[in-house]
Amino acid sequence: MFFASDNAGPAHPAIMDALVRANDGYAMGYGADPIMAEVRQQIRDVFEAPEAAVHLVINGTSANSLLLATMCQPWQTIFCTDVAHIHEDECNAPEFYTQAKLTLVPSEAGKMTADALRAKIKAEETRGVHGPQRGPVSVTQVTEKGTVYSLDEIKALTDVARDHDLPTHLDGARFANALVALDCTPAEMTWKSGIDAVSFGGTKNGAMGVEACVIFDPKLAAEFEFRRKRGGHLLSKHRYLSAQMQAYLADGLWLDLARKANARTAQLAQGLRTHNGAQMLFDPAANIIFFDMPRREHQRMLAAGAVYYVMSGDPDHGEPDEMLTARLVTDWSMTESSVNQFLTLLHG
Repeated sequence: MFFASDNAGPAHPAIMDALVRANDGYAMGYGADPIMAEVRQQIRDVFEAPEAAVHLVINGTSANSLLLATMCQPWQTIFCTDVAHIHEDECNAPEFYTQAKLTLVPSEAGKMTADALRAKIKAEETRGVHGPQRGPVSVTQVTEKGTVYSLDEIKALTDVARDHDLPTHLDGARFANALVALDCTPAEMTWKSGIDAVSFGGTKNGAMGVEACVIFDPKLAAEFEFRRKRGGHLLSKHRYLSAQMQAYLADGLWLDLARKANARTAQLAQGLRTHNGAQMLFDPAANIIFFDMPRREHQRMLAAGAVYYVMSGDPDHGEPDEMLTARLVTDWSMTESSVNQFLTLLHG
């Protein structure tokens, strides 16, 4: 009954096996290993983007920060939602690497609308040299509230960005979960919808630690390599990143793992809907659920061994009937029996 985070789950055996195979003998470092050449082609094929620049890093914070730095000048501002991961959970790393600021767009169920984005963009570049200039737009998919932008919603945001000649970035830490939820192609969710660069996540979906920085706009590609090296994120023993991504993409493993995680969240959601004391805050589209439940119920569940984050309030102290918000996250390794155990306890 471990629902704290998809970061906490194990790496898939196929990925661990690939690391063992890659550990045999010698290989050139810094991305010159032969596996990386195959990975680059795999990702270009997956995204239907034969000219895309593809580079690997070890985590999502470095992927987001380095891509945004490549897309942004220090005197510009990055537009994102007020609950974006780059705002709430990356310790100002995007600001550190870009030397720019974040402009927060109000969100609804974790998403920004085209109208809200347009209003924020129009509010900038109004003070000449004294104020920040307009910079890239960053979209989080899956959102931090577990919701998913439709293709039309992504296109509406990128159209607004294009109207102002601004590049667009997709934070795809849970890219696969969103993709299978939408039942679309990677190209449709990215460059065909107007996205210029994507942080293509693997770590939350069964990898040990690897993310791909995929750049569709050739004007942005050359600078990234220098920023990755300067920022300390070019691994010398790069083959261990390459091996993970190669196994992740082989035979559609990445999609199978996301389908498993999403299915377990759907199972959880069905059980929560029939519990009188629990109220889901958003319709869960992928592998995350936010819900309200009385403190006494949280205390009972946590004491019985369920592991999840209570996001508001102290579960141990306060009025028993006070509603506290919590989050449940499933990963590829979550089993039906674990979810059933949780739901049986919840309804007990």
